[in-house]
Amino acid sequence: MIPHDPITSVSNPRVREAVRLRDADGRRETGLTIVDGRRELGRADDAGIEIVEVFCDAGAAPDHDRDVWLGALQQRGTRITILAARPFEKVAFGSRNEGLVGLVRFAGTTLRQFSAELNRPVIVADGLEKPGNLGAILRTADAAGIAGVIACDPRTDPANPATIRASLGTVFSMPLAVATLAEVIAWCGSNGRRVLAAMPEGRILWHEARLAGTTAIVLGSEAQGISPQWQQAAADGLIEFESVRLPMRGRADSLNVSATAAVLAYEALRQEPEKP
Repeated sequence: MIPHDPITSVSNPRVREAVRLRDADGRRETGLTIVDGRRELGRADDAGIEIVEVFCDAGAAPDHDRDVWLGALQQRGTRITILAARPFEKVAFGSRNEGLVGLVRFAGTTLRQFSAELNRPVIVADGLEKPGNLGAILRTADAAGIAGVIACDPRTDPANPATIRASLGTVFSMPLAVATLAEVIAWCGSNGRRVLAAMPEGRILWHEARLAGTTAIVLGSEAQGISPQWQQAAADGLIEFESVRLPMRGRADSLNVSATAAVLAYEALRQEPEKP
């Protein structure tokens, strides 16, 4: 039965522990992260992610479907906690109040656990710093039918609440691995993945490259670009490598990395052979 007596103190230990999950240290120590909103929590649930606890805003409007879903979660072992206005504001993200905030057990997998269809592209995000960019790439990958995403030497973690928000919860269903650059290069070589790297000085235009099929589309951070180790690995014969560029006709010298991901992902989709 869903409880009716709300927690009223912002100093409640469970409230404080939930807030800590917005920091990387809290996530690393517990293996948990915090998820804002019914849609994102629903997608975590659909993907079989463990939802440990859900905080509900005591002042939220009645919603029969939400309450039925919460009851089902509770029967499967999720703790349902009602919070008064002030503690809920403490737990929720900024001014975004959708009435539900959840704690889930989630992290990216290793490459050994990573399962991506061989005949479909994967996106490799090399050294990305901003969780919003990683989340937007995951959302694009989901929309364009990309086989999976690899966060390579990331400076942010896939369980960052901002990544989850920007992905609209697709982070939970998209095959996602976290690995070092050396591990990803070795994985591409051993799995026969042709590497297509987006670079301002890329050798060929994006649509001239064969992006569909067994490829790894590599995107670097906006500050640093891709690591030079990719080209060194190609020179050493470890991977098949091609660099591609998008034309820049204005004053800016590069696109946002998530915009580049969208262009390349949809070009890969366009290149797929038509299904009978």
